[in-house]
Amino acid sequence: MNNSGYTKHRNPSFLGLIGVSKEDITPPVGIYARNWGAALHDVAVGIHKPLVLVCITFQTKKDEKPLVLISADLGWWKSADDELFVRNGILKTLGLEPWQLMICLSHTHAGPSLSSEDRIKQGGEFIEPYLLKIQQSAINSIKCALSAAVLGTLSWLYGKCGLATNRDLRELGNNRMIVGFNSEKDADDTLLVGRISDQNGRVIGTIVNYARHPTTLAWDSKLISPDYIGAMREIVEAKMHNAPCLFLQGASGDLAPAEQYIGDVRIADTYGRQVGYAVLATLEAMLPPNTELIFDKVVESGASVAVWKQSPYIPSTTLSIEMIDVEFPLKPLPSFSNIQKEWKECKDRVLKERLWRKLNIRKAVGDKDHARVPLWVWRLGDSFLIGQPNEAYSDYQIELRRYFGKYAVGVINVVNGYLGYLPDSGMYDNDAYSVWQTPFEKGSLELLIKTTKDHMQKIIKV
Repeated sequence: MNNSGYTKHRNPSFLGLIGVSKEDITPPVGIYARNWGAALHDVAVGIHKPLVLVCITFQTKKDEKPLVLISADLGWWKSADDELFVRNGILKTLGLEPWQLMICLSHTHAGPSLSSEDRIKQGGEFIEPYLLKIQQSAINSIKCALSAAVLGTLSWLYGKCGLATNRDLRELGNNRMIVGFNSEKDADDTLLVGRISDQNGRVIGTIVNYARHPTTLAWDSKLISPDYIGAMREIVEAKMHNAPCLFLQGASGDLAPAEQYIGDVRIADTYGRQVGYAVLATLEAMLPPNTELIFDKVVESGASVAVWKQSPYIPSTTLSIEMIDVEFPLKPLPSFSNIQKEWKECKDRVLKERLWRKLNIRKAVGDKDHARVPLWVWRLGDSFLIGQPNEAYSDYQIELRRYFGKYAVGVINVVNGYLGYLPDSGMYDNDAYSVWQTPFEKGSLELLIKTTKDHMQKIIKV
């Protein structure tokens, strides 16, 4: 029988020089860490679990410029200047170009402030030294990863985890959307897991891409915490013989856990174990590295059964990069000076925090009617890593994965900066936090989806 007509089954993979490293970036107790308007405290009084930074480098040859993927257990950038200080220091020290580096924040809401402008607040004296620590830790981790790089295979597989729920809930009696569990709307439960193996089959690192806001711990928690990512990482690394686990926050603008906004770290750990075990289940379902399933033969038994077998193959070594500026239209916004004046005059603690964030966003986008926002599109063999600075709604990852079903597509929020939300156009008809927080005009998410598709297709055709 001619068996060549049967499609071979493979995990999307990349073969190249891959290095992995990990650094502890836990801030000092006492650092300013007020991330919630409703919080009555300003500083962290303890540590739940350490914050870490994980780095993975990708090359096809030793003398080739690397792609550097960094994930850090941090929240978000309030100031574009502080983000550029950290990132540009890394680029300059190591001689990297902007397209080579993605620094991805896990988006924990129980981390320290990353704004040097908070230096005047209680615990603010620790912030600028901490930003230097992040920068130096990233530089060290990149050097370590490059020096440890080996010929390795990155294999991917989609799994499922039901922890994420939709968080746009219509308030009873009016048109306001409140940020909390909406049991009537489905949520994207897709989990993407990457496994990095050396040529002896030893796992040297893992990647977890999952979309779910780390908002378990809120105003009642006074502890520094990676939220659910900490327990997830512990579960995965323990099973993978301490190989570092790099977490990538997906397009989670509309996704969160059902029970959140609490101070009980045990709930965060429970959530982390849920994700961790889902990751392990997905890893168990993967084929061995550099292996595919091929149709072997038909055996006549009680039924005519199709026998498939594992067979070695050489994965793709393709490595391609696009870095694009997407021009988003901006909503009509108050001027920087008007917001600043309102902030100075405001006496309400909660409203003042909102105005402070609005002020930083206006400062970042400038007094214009549009904003140029970078987008990173990396192709690694049969997979893509898509990074952008904002909080895109899950439609972003759903549509890209649907359209490019042949590839593993990792979608990452809060990469190399931060400005605001990217809700779908339908949300703009509502009084919703994601709509009034974002500086971007209606249709911006759809523009990002189209732009990303176009550049992914461009890379595929090359």
